[in-house]
Amino acid sequence: MRLEVPGTIRIPVAVLAERRPAATRWADWSWRAVEVLREAPELPPWTVLREEAGRTLFLAGVAEVVLSPTDTPNYRDNLTADPPLIWVVLRPVEAEPGLALHAVTVDAGEAQLYADSGADLLESLPLPDWLRPTVDTFILRHHVERVRHKRRREDADPEALGKRPGGRRGP
Repeated sequence: MRLEVPGTIRIPVAVLAERRPAATRWADWSWRAVEVLREAPELPPWTVLREEAGRTLFLAGVAEVVLSPTDTPNYRDNLTADPPLIWVVLRPVEAEPGLALHAVTVDAGEAQLYADSGADLLESLPLPDWLRPTVDTFILRHHVERVRHKRRREDADPEALGKRPGGRRGP
C-alpha cells in the first residue's frame, strides 16, 4: 500500500542513457543520461538502441515523475531557473550493465538528497518542453503560499533552576 498526499500525480517517462569508454584508467565505462522521453517504446530496460564508435545508447527504463502538492515551492523555483532541469538517478547494481534507473524528478531538493548519497549517478538535463506545461498547471492548481512565523522567545527566569522546594537555594 502506497501512502500519498491527495492531489499527487505520477507522470510516466522513459530515459535514454549512454555508455562510453572511460577517459581514466580507474573505470571501464563512463555513463550519462541523455534524454527523458514522453513515451517509452515497448522494450525491456537496458535494451541496446544503438552502438557506434565505442558508445552504446540504452533504453534505461521507465520511471515516474511524481508531483506532490507539498513540494510546489521546489517545482516553482526550478521553473524560474535558467534553464529548468529534470534530474535522472541511476543506481549501481550487480546485474548487467551495472546500473538501474532509480528515479526521475523535477524537485531540486530531492535531487540534492540523491547527490548527497555519493553512490548514485545523478544527471541533470534540461526540462523537456512537453513536461513544462504539466508542471506549470500543477503549481497553479496546488501551490499555497505559506507565511513564516518567527517564534518570539520569552525572557528566561535566571532563578528558575536555582530554587528548590521548601525555599532552600542550592545544595
